[in-house]
Amino acid sequence: MSYASNDEVRGVLIQAGVERVLLPNATVAEMMSRVAVEPVPGAPHWLVGQIAWHGWNVPLLSYARFSGHGSEQVTGNNKVVVLKALGGNPDLPYFALLTQSFPQLIAVPRDGLLADASEESLPQGVHMRVLLGEQSVLLPDLDAIEAAVAAALAAAA
Repeated sequence: MSYASNDEVRGVLIQAGVERVLLPNATVAEMMSRVAVEPVPGAPHWLVGQIAWHGWNVPLLSYARFSGHGSEQVTGNNKVVVLKALGGNPDLPYFALLTQSFPQLIAVPRDGLLADASEESLPQGVHMRVLLGEQSVLLPDLDAIEAAVAAALAAAA
């Protein structure tokens, strides 16, 4: 097994609608497939449901729907990335993202991410668009996503 050097950052690349999304590896708790999804009545269209994970009901969202980059279908062959919530909300220690393909662990050179200035305004839940080599990827705004999930769950309750 190889470890990232100080010159590299580990990330997890997922597909969300038409976009590729780069998640910090440190926030990823688990990657799973074929997860049973329980709908959340009254939730916004991007909050596709909840999954049972290690005794928690973890909210599952479609990042593609949330950020306006397409619409993923919730199927029996879904793939899910469970993320550690960093906001300190004891009722929301984790949330999960739906993805269309199995997440890919990558090592990114620290100087390998260049800001992509092609968009003036970024969609909801996007911190920055960057170039990873020749490929444009999104860095999600995890704080904004976590806050939106908490608000949606409170409104649906």
